[in-house]
Amino acid sequence: MKVKYIIFDLDDTLMYEIDFLKSAYKEISTLVEKENQEELYNLMLSKYQKGENVFDFLIENYPEFSKELLLEVYRNHFPTIDLNEGADNLLKEIKAKDYKLGLITDGRSITQRNKLKALGIEDLFDKIIVSEEFGSTKPDERNFKIFHENDIDDYFYIADNPKKDFVSPNKLGWTSICLLDQGSNIHSQNFNIEEDYLPKIKINSLSELLKL
Repeated sequence: MKVKYIIFDLDDTLMYEIDFLKSAYKEISTLVEKENQEELYNLMLSKYQKGENVFDFLIENYPEFSKELLLEVYRNHFPTIDLNEGADNLLKEIKAKDYKLGLITDGRSITQRNKLKALGIEDLFDKIIVSEEFGSTKPDERNFKIFHENDIDDYFYIADNPKKDFVSPNKLGWTSICLLDQGSNIHSQNFNIEEDYLPKIKINSLSELLKL
């Protein structure tokens, strides 16, 4: 049997980053507003959706809280988040087939590790690369080459951002797969870029991977 390494991105692939943002906003609203937490949360979310600077609004209206403190709460809180639809079943199927499972994610160590712990999936992966821990960010090839092993026949990388996710896997001969935005992604997907940056396969849902 061929040995495969199935490697995932985290944000807007296995989970929606917007859910982490909402969780952080709730944490912050609870901290700074003792009486009207829900009202403040909804206002923060509305300002974010309009493209306004939420943190500038907060420090103007709650000057006793510094921007540094609020950003620390945002980044370091333990989030209330869920796996993207189909992710739980997919990860279990991969483990059942005895394929190797990996993760490459950009971000701060405590932020990304808290996400994995909150999702309950940290222990499923054979190898996890978090950019702050590793010392480089995507699309640096080192973040991908670290997964290379002599007994692996095929590599698959599933992610969402054509700007940085697929160019290195393509160069390394991996199968690059893009999970298409269904309207919840924080960063827009632009496929009008150089061919080297484009994924080899596009899917609408994680459950489609089982067919591949």
